[in-house]
Amino acid sequence: MKKLFMYVAFASIVASGGLMAQNKNITLEDIWVKRTFAPKGIGSIRSMLDGEHYLSMSRTGIAKYSYLTGEKVEDICLFGGPAMQKKAKPLPPFEGYEMSQDEQKILLSAGFEPLYRHSGVSDYYIYDVQEKTFTKISNSGKQRLTTLSPDGTKVAFVRDNNLYWMDLATLEEHAITPDGKVNEVINGTTDWVYEEEFAITQGFQWSPDSKKIAYMRFDESKVKEYNMQMWGALYPEDYKYKYPKAGEDNSEVSLIVYNIETQSYFNPGFDGRPLFVADGKSKWEYIPRFQWTNNADVLAFMVMNRLQNTMRIEAVNIQSKENINLYEEQCDTYVEVPDTWQFITVGKGKKAKEQMLITSEKDGYRHIYLYGMDGKLVKQVTSGNYEICDVPGVDVKNQRLYYTSREHGAINKSLFVIGFDGKKKECLNYTDGYGTYSATFSNGCKYYICTFSGANQAPRYTLHDAKGKLIKTLEDNADLQRKMVDYGAGYKAFGSFTTSNGTELNYYTIKPANFFKENKKYPVLIYVYGGPGNQQVTNSYGYSDYYWYQMLAEKGYVVFCFDGRGTGGRGAAFKKQTYGDLGRMECEDAIEAARWLGQQSWVDKDRIGIWGWSFGGYLSTLSLLKGNDVFKAAIAVAPVMNWRYYDNIYTERFLALPKDNAKGYDDNSPLNFADRLQGNYLLIHGTGDDNVHFQNSAEMVEKLENAGKQFEFRIYPNKNHSIYDATGNTRLNLYQLMTDFIERKL
Repeated sequence: MKKLFMYVAFASIVASGGLMAQNKNITLEDIWVKRTFAPKGIGSIRSMLDGEHYLSMSRTGIAKYSYLTGEKVEDICLFGGPAMQKKAKPLPPFEGYEMSQDEQKILLSAGFEPLYRHSGVSDYYIYDVQEKTFTKISNSGKQRLTTLSPDGTKVAFVRDNNLYWMDLATLEEHAITPDGKVNEVINGTTDWVYEEEFAITQGFQWSPDSKKIAYMRFDESKVKEYNMQMWGALYPEDYKYKYPKAGEDNSEVSLIVYNIETQSYFNPGFDGRPLFVADGKSKWEYIPRFQWTNNADVLAFMVMNRLQNTMRIEAVNIQSKENINLYEEQCDTYVEVPDTWQFITVGKGKKAKEQMLITSEKDGYRHIYLYGMDGKLVKQVTSGNYEICDVPGVDVKNQRLYYTSREHGAINKSLFVIGFDGKKKECLNYTDGYGTYSATFSNGCKYYICTFSGANQAPRYTLHDAKGKLIKTLEDNADLQRKMVDYGAGYKAFGSFTTSNGTELNYYTIKPANFFKENKKYPVLIYVYGGPGNQQVTNSYGYSDYYWYQMLAEKGYVVFCFDGRGTGGRGAAFKKQTYGDLGRMECEDAIEAARWLGQQSWVDKDRIGIWGWSFGGYLSTLSLLKGNDVFKAAIAVAPVMNWRYYDNIYTERFLALPKDNAKGYDDNSPLNFADRLQGNYLLIHGTGDDNVHFQNSAEMVEKLENAGKQFEFRIYPNKNHSIYDATGNTRLNLYQLMTDFIERKL
């Protein structure tokens, strides 16, 4: 049984089928080199303290805008002109900024050089708003994570695995740690696996009074190294870094407090010891989050056990040594690190109380909770069979929360406001149709800037007051919307189908322009990802791959994407049902999707292909091998081939330890099904992939060769998991490779 629900972006798309006549054909050069379809945006929005103005950064400088009108008020910082280059000549192209709380200084970064996938080093500059001067912070080498103290008089940063602080009046550096060493000890930032899987890179935080810094120390000495050969020189260089694979040792992580005023590592009463150590010797293996509360003497931190099925939040008073258990959550499968975790002060004067705002899946869906500093539940703010996505605005004065959720269906993300007491909920969506909303709020939540997009709607940026009233459209991308029509793009349909076990799965299709006018059977390319909690079928703008799929539709292919069991947006039970058995249900659903497609009158059942990247590459490979009677071809980019080869935080979260669940690791490894290959297979991997190692594909090649199977294999020397460079040429090459393969083999 099939349900079909259509979302159409343009009134000019005729309901009887088909787009307006296209004038141009999409090319890969349009997508990856010319950036023909790149939408315009609003750069780096920061609310000012008064809540009435915001800053936005462009290539020429940082300007101040009025929330009330959306108009520019003045240029705060221009990046050109000799008068403003007193201490930094010539000025580099700046990439990011942060403003001090008194709004008299701006910290700017430039010259970013990547270290891991999500972090790197930069040069940093201070701009004095009154003097209109730029000052480079240090000439001793690039830094990581340079951050202003709350009072704006100091910065802290990481260099060469050590943590420093600097007085901006003298520009004198002070080393907080002396023992940082590559591949041994890290101070003030995180190791590779924390950055990748816990999404935490900044391993230090200033206290609210600017007198203390809490920081993490990683002892990597027991973590095994992974080696990648980097080509280019006469003799290739070895790049080695610490990468804990499933079942292997982690870093020992310490949480430490340094007092700037006394220049001592620990506050009185802690006897020279860290506040907390996570090393697996006790119950706790990880410290995935920490932050100061609104009390400058109270530090809160989150700890988890190795299996990640127990999570606790503790608060420690540095002066009194009092320790409070604020929150604990357990699950038979795994506990997600909260997407939202912050401290708010409710009320004024003697009635003011600090509370903890947190999201949790403990009732089966991700919802918002408020807890007191005594660890007692104050209120479950939201409830229902839908997922909360994020909480972008907290209006403490009026006790209201602004959040986005999947309340209007798993494919949509809507914006809501609700009271701290869970009452007076209101939807703030401002268009007639559903889609994907996100918001950035002013200080005090009097205004917000909303981003909206749909499956066939380019992003729109609009300015609103707290009640959702539209003040001004800041960018509507109307030129891109017209361009989509010119190129015949702008048509994506959503639907659902029911599998043989009774599970309803959401999907979208992109079909050729003449689909409704022709009575023919089409080849189908299925795109999959399928990893736990991931969603691909969403009513949102699709960026580059959207246009590649439109290009394939021009060539006569139907593109089909579905979200199978284990994906997100539909509650914890739906997501966590793949626990301990990663890959089996996902593969079954992919094969069922292909069989369902083969039953449709418009599908050539002998020409169904599948492709994916990362987890999707794993799934496309496994589906081709296990479903060799339904798939004609598959493409796998940077795939995992054996979960024993992947990092431990991610893999053990979903499969437990290898020694305790060998079956879960091995039964759905594509390496064990190489002899089943019958269709056409293209395997692609970058040799510099620090995330999913080239080792995965190398072993798969060996297995296929030993099984006497023919296939196609492309390596990208030195390229990481993204297989990308700034020029777009690498992606152009990659997508041309995949397009040619599809046209030859599907």
